[in-house]
Amino acid sequence: MEVALSLHRSQTPLMGSSSPGNLSSLGRCFASKERDRCHPFSRICCSSMERRLRPKPKKGGHVERQVTVLEDTPIWKPSSSAICRQIEQLVLCNRYREAMELFEILEVGHNGFDVGGSTYDALVSACVGLRSIRDVKRVYNYMINSEFEPDLFVMNRILFMHVRCGLMLDARKLFEEMTERDSASWMTMIGGLVDSGDFSEAFRLFLCMWEDINDGGSRTFVTMIRASAGLGLVQVGRQIHACALKRGVGDDSFVSCTLIDMYSKCGSIDDAHCVFDQMPEKTTVGWNSIIASYALHGYSEEALSLYYGMRDSGATIDHFTISIVIRICARLASLEHAKQAHAALVRHGYGTDIVANTALIDFYSKWGRMQDAQHVFNRMRCKNVISWNALIGGYGNHGQGEEAVKMFERMLQEGMIPNHITFLAVLSACSYSGLSERGWEIFYSMSRDHKVKPRAMHYACMIELLGREGLLDEAYALIRSAPFKPTTNMWAALLTACRMNENLQLGKLAAEKLYGMEPEKLCNYVVLLNLYNSSGKLKEAAGVLQTLKRKGLRMLSACSWIEVKKQPYVFLCGDKSHSQTKEIYDKVDSLMVEISRYGYAVENETLLPDVDEEEQRILKYHSEKLAIAFGLINTPYWTPLQITQGHRVCGDCHNAIKLIAKVTGREIVIRDASRFHHFRNGSCSCGDYW
Repeated sequence: MEVALSLHRSQTPLMGSSSPGNLSSLGRCFASKERDRCHPFSRICCSSMERRLRPKPKKGGHVERQVTVLEDTPIWKPSSSAICRQIEQLVLCNRYREAMELFEILEVGHNGFDVGGSTYDALVSACVGLRSIRDVKRVYNYMINSEFEPDLFVMNRILFMHVRCGLMLDARKLFEEMTERDSASWMTMIGGLVDSGDFSEAFRLFLCMWEDINDGGSRTFVTMIRASAGLGLVQVGRQIHACALKRGVGDDSFVSCTLIDMYSKCGSIDDAHCVFDQMPEKTTVGWNSIIASYALHGYSEEALSLYYGMRDSGATIDHFTISIVIRICARLASLEHAKQAHAALVRHGYGTDIVANTALIDFYSKWGRMQDAQHVFNRMRCKNVISWNALIGGYGNHGQGEEAVKMFERMLQEGMIPNHITFLAVLSACSYSGLSERGWEIFYSMSRDHKVKPRAMHYACMIELLGREGLLDEAYALIRSAPFKPTTNMWAALLTACRMNENLQLGKLAAEKLYGMEPEKLCNYVVLLNLYNSSGKLKEAAGVLQTLKRKGLRMLSACSWIEVKKQPYVFLCGDKSHSQTKEIYDKVDSLMVEISRYGYAVENETLLPDVDEEEQRILKYHSEKLAIAFGLINTPYWTPLQITQGHRVCGDCHNAIKLIAKVTGREIVIRDASRFHHFRNGSCSCGDYW
């Protein structure tokens, strides 16, 4: 019989061409593949046997064939240098998971491998890139078991690996056991303590380092300035600043920017500006730091002025700059400046930046321009949970609860995981729009379906939802049944519900709770004052006033402001300081006459026993009415009016503005101390509950 022999040649692929999916099985294949490569004839078989066929015996008798069996060749062990080289190449390409999978080969047979410092350096980078505590332990245990003696560089890298992966206790033990340390060793440990918030221990270690090596570069001072900011101790920060100047690194741009941030966080904005003025070269980060510092402390107009100075200086404007400016515009209610920032965002090539676009969504949402907000959102290639939260919150703030719930459901459908801010936004939307059934469904789904534990802010939304329906006893029961101590927001929501439903007894209880928690907060007294006034309890209202005088609390003059042609204009109650005072008052008078045809009448109830006729007459000229009249005079008929005020809009103004929006055909958006009020066609987005 003719026997056909088949030869199976096996070629080992180059390690550099290994696909990611095959790396985990590479170790198991090494022995068999290398055996084939060393002896190409090691796999010879009969093709008839492969086909499961038996040869027919000859008629003359059976002849038994002798088959020579080749002896197995010894198993070839892979080269340690090849594996180490491949690990290092994978790390260079940021393929950290594949590098750690290949590291398993070394772990299985570490007795036969010799791993050098460069490979450990690569493994450290892989562990840091993956932020994997398990992989950190694997690499460190392998190094100990293989009796590798690391030099100072490798030890510093191992220390860095523990610090960056959050293993501070292990890092501290490793640091203490180091027989030799340099500045990198000290700063790795100190930097880890600062990053983990242990600022006092970072300073203690810094003083030990100063005694040991008495050396410090810009990195050292940047780290300790950050620690000073974390402690909030400006005097300590000034001492570090002085040391940096003595060491000649005070003009370093990184040191200067960190100093600006430190002085700002410690409340010393003048020192921050002084450091900025002394910078030899004002970098983009430097400009961003000083602009953010002014914005942080509420100096929005000064921050905006600095932004224009940055633009005029020729400094590079980045997406972070524009994000800050957009947030400043939101605070100033400056639509025109925000539009310029939006244009700059596109012009500088950051049209798809997730941070800046989220800030834009937040701005447009806050001022009722939901179409613009939705447009920006739809154009974003990549969205995060903050982007979704901003849009959902925007719809909710302006009374579009149904749209907010739809966006929330779409968010879940697209696989985005909601957080506690998401639920706050959607529950607030349900509360503002009176979507009781849907609100309770979402509230119960938080812990059941999404593993998000309801917080006090979520309970406050549900208390408001119950209060809107007049279920005050149920709202009070929800406060008492909360799994934590009731917060000021929860009691404030109940107090507002009592004011709207004129429940004096429960409102007094809520107010007393608030007095005990926030004895110096004026608005709590004002809400109770209004509750007494609306209930006709003038004697009790006078008693609240006496309490305010005794505590030294004073009700400030109501103030409203509006932006026209990029210029803000401020109005007080009964204000006659404006150059257009006559036109403004005439406009208010004509509006009152016009809306009176729709049933409006100025409330003539005496607010307090000691309010004279002159103050009662001023009710007609409250600051928001003057601001609206000014806006109607000085803006085109198709533009909406954006008004900001620091006080809660009164009931008379609320009724009047609804009718003003109806007779003028204008959209009027007011941001008061309570919420946004979006007036359109005779109604308000708050549903007359604020």
